[in-house]
Amino acid sequence: MQLQNVFIAAAGLFQLSAAADNVQAFQKVEFSNVGFTGSYTPVTSIKNPDTDKCSCSVGSKDWFSGSSAPISEAVSVHFRGPLKLNKFAFYNASSFTVGNTDNSSSWNRVAYFDASSQTGENVTFLTKAGTDSPVLGQALTFAGSDGVSSSKTAAYLANDNLIKSDQEYTIFSNVSCPKSSTKNSCGVYRKGIPAFHGFEADTKMFLFDFEMPTETQNNGSSFKYYDMPAIWLLNDQIPRTSQYPTNANCSCWASGCGEFDIFEVMNGTERNHLYSTFHTFQGIEDLGTGIQAGGYISRNTSGSMQGGVVFDSTGNTVVFVSNNTSFDQTISADTLNNLLSSYNQDESYSTKLATISATAPSTTSKSNAYALFEKGPGKLWFYAFTFLTSVAHTVLF
Repeated sequence: MQLQNVFIAAAGLFQLSAAADNVQAFQKVEFSNVGFTGSYTPVTSIKNPDTDKCSCSVGSKDWFSGSSAPISEAVSVHFRGPLKLNKFAFYNASSFTVGNTDNSSSWNRVAYFDASSQTGENVTFLTKAGTDSPVLGQALTFAGSDGVSSSKTAAYLANDNLIKSDQEYTIFSNVSCPKSSTKNSCGVYRKGIPAFHGFEADTKMFLFDFEMPTETQNNGSSFKYYDMPAIWLLNDQIPRTSQYPTNANCSCWASGCGEFDIFEVMNGTERNHLYSTFHTFQGIEDLGTGIQAGGYISRNTSGSMQGGVVFDSTGNTVVFVSNNTSFDQTISADTLNNLLSSYNQDESYSTKLATISATAPSTTSKSNAYALFEKGPGKLWFYAFTFLTSVAHTVLF
């Protein structure tokens, strides 16, 4: 999804094609030992953003640690066509361990969207349809109901929201960012964009009901990702500055702030294979290649798919597809663990990430927005806060 995919497609196509002969389809892909202590350099200034003289500066290291780190930080959710989104949901839990219900709590739904009923909560659809910069690319704007056109105000995707190859949009929460500043929670971001927080929690889950039909347009040189749909997560600082910059300093991506590809077609020879990949420095120096699961999930091109990804409290990340996926307001630990344990051995593939030894400076602390998005009984302030921020953004933008 970042510029690294261009290099992968050019330099690694043969290896990926050859490897495909030895890789099989699964219904569940697991990663264990996820999360490490590391750092990245955030963007601290963006100068001349709309000209070819645009330059960006980065600051001192931001350190992260713990299970799922750095994906435990706030992330935005990205979609590339051909794709149609029917439902989306984001959950968190105070504690959850895959395979151990005794040490797990229920999951609370914190964000939701249903295209058929045109209902949603705590979601904002943004797309790259703003001012174009030679260095930063197009700026974020509110997405129209088609997902790719610009809108003056926030809107839900229409029920018929199929996007085509190369077209993309992003989901953020509806909690507005404070003023762009290194001292504030969203950091520095591109001037003039509608800026929102992503979704943050150490223990979190994203669920989707989606379709990835075969592209009907003819292929051509104008496409970068022809018939290569994807759903992925990025550290939310990346799209607020630049998702595809020509200057690496204009995004924290190159320094390792975090990307996880949930369902991604990697190349044109495997258009019906959806891979899952960590683009972090946990045991690999080539951030572009990342750490990819050795098995794939089959892409259904003629119907809908349900599933998602779970990041538990102990370093397990599970990507799955299942017709039994629930989008209820609350999902019990039993329900989810029963679902994740229902796959046969030949339907699951597991990858263990490397253990990284590093120690963050004792004076370094990283703010955690978990409380901001934790919703549960008695937390009426959550609804008041999200309502007020929604009203504020309507007035300001």
